[in-house]
Amino acid sequence: MYNLGYSVTPIQDSVDKMHATTAKGQTPPAHVGMFQLLNGVYITGAISCLARLGVPDLVEHGPKSAYELATAVGADPRALYRLMRATASVGVLSEGPDGKFSETPLSAVLRSNANPTLRGFAIMHSRDWHGLGWSHLDYCVRTGKQALDKIYGTPIFQFFEQHPEEAQLFNQSMTDLSTIDGPAVADAYSFDGIRSIVDVGGGHGLLLATILARNPQMKGTLHEVAHVVAGAKDGPLKPMMDRCTLASGDMFSAVPAAADAYIMKHIIHDWPDEVCIKILKACRKGVNPGGKLLVVDNVIQPGNDFAPGKFLDLQMLIFPGGCERTEKQFRELFGAAGWQLSRVIPTAVPESIVEGVPA
Repeated sequence: MYNLGYSVTPIQDSVDKMHATTAKGQTPPAHVGMFQLLNGVYITGAISCLARLGVPDLVEHGPKSAYELATAVGADPRALYRLMRATASVGVLSEGPDGKFSETPLSAVLRSNANPTLRGFAIMHSRDWHGLGWSHLDYCVRTGKQALDKIYGTPIFQFFEQHPEEAQLFNQSMTDLSTIDGPAVADAYSFDGIRSIVDVGGGHGLLLATILARNPQMKGTLHEVAHVVAGAKDGPLKPMMDRCTLASGDMFSAVPAAADAYIMKHIIHDWPDEVCIKILKACRKGVNPGGKLLVVDNVIQPGNDFAPGKFLDLQMLIFPGGCERTEKQFRELFGAAGWQLSRVIPTAVPESIVEGVPA
């Protein structure tokens, strides 16, 4: 489902080492692997800080020392050096013998002008609400409830309505992800015969823009809540407004009707089954005869192999209260909403395309 042929994170390296054997046939001590796994939080925090300071932008055109960068980013030069030295140890920057730091492929994707980029996604991971949520994982596991209700007295999407600056960063981080998984979805699925598509909960519209750019016969509708639609007007869909409509509304009750296909990326995993069924029923009511449902989410596989979706599943537990699902769970969910799961299409990223047709 997802194999780039090399380790993509230091955490994956730790997992690999725990399963590896030495020349003498012995596995490394368990405490070594565990220590590396626990260090993951330090690595995430350092990378997030590096992105927030804008350091990757400043080394794009050549090596720079921490002292050269300190004034530009508003940092203490010695502390900045320590940050850059730490991130260089995991491949995010590279320190030369002269003490200057150069760009690496990993640091490049943290630039604000990169495509794909993960800058917003990296910064989001150091926000207070995100860290506090993960610190309440034990509460979520004990109760099955989401964390922000307990911490702030409100669910996450209402929290975003009350804190527009956090909502803006969240929406940007979702757009960041679409710079990676949007092309993967467009590459993996044939949209031949689909003349109209609705992207339900499509954020600022980058996924829909990617699909429309590759399918000139198609018209699209971005369906989102009002404040997100307002932010999408000058976004990726702007050059395509001659064949695209922006529609604000409540996906739990109705979606734009008479479409050949409905696509949802990272939407169904936000919600428990009973809420998902409402969304899927709304799509079933609106779809044209012979139309398609396309759900883009992680599909959890059995076994003990490392998979990002298994940890994203915990993120869903902590924040919106949803979950990642197995193929069997998707099949049951689709059936309860009047759809039949027709196939699961892997992509070049962890997400798959779960296709449904009217039952």
